[in-house]
Amino acid sequence: MLIIKPYNRARAVEYARRWAMERNPLFIDFTGRGGDCTSFVSQSILAGGCVMDMTPTFGWYYVNSADRAPAWSGVEYFYDYMTGSGDFPPSVTHIGPFGVQVVDMAAREGDVVQLADDTGDFYHSLVITGFSGGDILVSAHSDDALDRPLSSYNYASRRIIHIVGFRVDYPDDACFEDLIEGRALRGITM
Repeated sequence: MLIIKPYNRARAVEYARRWAMERNPLFIDFTGRGGDCTSFVSQSILAGGCVMDMTPTFGWYYVNSADRAPAWSGVEYFYDYMTGSGDFPPSVTHIGPFGVQVVDMAAREGDVVQLADDTGDFYHSLVITGFSGGDILVSAHSDDALDRPLSSYNYASRRIIHIVGFRVDYPDDACFEDLIEGRALRGITM
């Protein structure tokens, strides 16, 4: 039976701030190959829970550039996986993170913002790393940003994914120190 492990928002935000302007050597940099934004968001969420869903095709995981789930680095696949929408619904029998789409007022640090163009296509993922004067602050890759006001972006619409937690067999946070220092992908529940 799986249990729900809380999402450690402080660790996710710490990771996002640590690596916003650099690249963690444990992960390939997708900049120039479709963008690194959603991979960076996934890394931040991983830091907040140390759990991957290794389900082939439909999971959420990263082993290396050739062995990763579409939901790890694709904007729409990420949304579908986290919210259980579309073609990539996470099963309640699989371990891994999950979330729900919420209104702006429900957003919290460690949640995810995705931006869309005027045709409704979502193209960019960002981590919420703070709030200031009524504005959401985000950190991101591709167009690297550290605590940048969301209001400074040009987009047609947005959606916020509130990360609820992780389904796990047992809780374990052993990966955080190695992950944030860029040393190893060990201690991750898979």
